[in-house]
Amino acid sequence: MSRGGEMVYIPDDSDFSSFRDQCESLEGWHCRYNKAGVTVWSQGQEESCNVQKIKTRISCKDVPAETLYDVLHDTRYRKKWDSNMIETYDIGRLTVNADVGYYSWKCPSPLKNRDFVTLRSWLPLGNDYMIINYSVKHPKYPPRKDFVRAVSLQTGYLIKANGDGACILYYLTQVDPRGSLPKWVVNRVSQFVAPKAMKKIYKAGLKYPEWKRRHDPEYKPWVFPEQNTLPSVSLAELSVQHADSLENIDETGLSEEHLSTSDHEA
Repeated sequence: MSRGGEMVYIPDDSDFSSFRDQCESLEGWHCRYNKAGVTVWSQGQEESCNVQKIKTRISCKDVPAETLYDVLHDTRYRKKWDSNMIETYDIGRLTVNADVGYYSWKCPSPLKNRDFVTLRSWLPLGNDYMIINYSVKHPKYPPRKDFVRAVSLQTGYLIKANGDGACILYYLTQVDPRGSLPKWVVNRVSQFVAPKAMKKIYKAGLKYPEWKRRHDPEYKPWVFPEQNTLPSVSLAELSVQHADSLENIDETGLSEEHLSTSDHEA
């Protein structure tokens, strides 16, 4: 997503417009899963499957777009519903609609866990909302020995209002996992991991209003920037996280038979 691959920048309207077009377009996308209101597409070469683009869509009845937008921003609430998350926190703010954050993710056993440092930006558009990110380097948050530092080339959400009190959620991601993964992992992402993740977000949206009423209901710094108490980060402190500068591990020999039972849940 970074222009020319060298300079860190804050996405502008054209970047958000391009992201929205990718979410809504079907051209060049291959449907990999379509069941129970969840659709998953992929884009990219099957042979170089590690850096495929994955796109998912779910229709969320009884969840307004603004509620789902809050769910995806609220790091405190995320700890309640995102069972794949190990840790997440905001590092600092860049502007009223951009920040830098850390996220570590529990990969299906026996794969090694991954983590990310990303520049995230968001844009409310009337009844619709977008949140997008890409990986950056921050000098105080270098790769850790207990994680494989992965690279988000482009990841984000499009939330579209869909009638009264409902919405459609798109999630699009292109991530370099910094590892040669076995083919079964890529298949599992589209058939199990992505649909399960979308259903979790939907359920989180249904439960969020009640949870938020009991947990600082007026605090929404993503909506009210004056509430943001994060330290300021300068773009000059950041650089683009290039995948080829990170350790690359070979996990192609890992067998699907060693998956933990919880990973089989659809």
